[in-house]
Amino acid sequence: MRHLHHMRDCPVASVTQFRPPAKEPNGYRMVARAGRGEIYLYGVIGQDFWGEGVSASQFAKDLKALGKVSAIDLRINSDGGSVTEAESMYTHLVEHEARVTVHIDGLAASAASFIAMAGDEILVSDGAFVMIHEARMMSYGTANDFRRGADLLDKVNDRLVAKYAARTKQPDKQLRDWMAAETWFTGAEAVKHGFADKLAADLKVAACVQKPERFTNLPAALDPKRQRVAAAMARIRACAKKT
Repeated sequence: MRHLHHMRDCPVASVTQFRPPAKEPNGYRMVARAGRGEIYLYGVIGQDFWGEGVSASQFAKDLKALGKVSAIDLRINSDGGSVTEAESMYTHLVEHEARVTVHIDGLAASAASFIAMAGDEILVSDGAFVMIHEARMMSYGTANDFRRGADLLDKVNDRLVAKYAARTKQPDKQLRDWMAAETWFTGAEAVKHGFADKLAADLKVAACVQKPERFTNLPAALDPKRQRVAAAMARIRACAKKT
């Protein structure tokens, strides 16, 4: 049975502000500044087949290396990754003595939305998105292997629902329905439904999806193909008015 993922092939958000230093690979960095920890999760959660992303073990090591910090700012712009790695990161953040403020700068999709729940406070930009869905996995083997895999997915989904419910206060059934439908929340909707506490002041970030074919319920606003078609139609209409 292969690794379990909340989702590996998710959207990649383009952000107009808050970029981690270019020297750090894969959009991940953790540093201490004047008694505060600063974490960027701007890429894959858990190392993928190509070695990209940050592992939970590296995350834990870096978190310990921060030393005694009174506050941590966790900035997220991630399409998700491994749910088991995300759960470990979530636990390390919840157990840390520092106050954790989560900033959803562009996208907290899949496993990234789970990590976001670790914040004592969650801020989301007006143009950001939060996405939740059911756990997924890749597997091979016998019929019994697949049955065991399905049972494992059910258990993981139960854990996800429990964590989301503890934070959002939403009923379990509502959360399961949202997860089954692959639900995308705008920043305002994330606040409304309890996935964030408030919109970040004076922060406008535009999220976009580079591979929309991999999703079943992608908002039209995130589909680059629709955006290009809409722009082309607008140019045609503008030209028609001039003639």
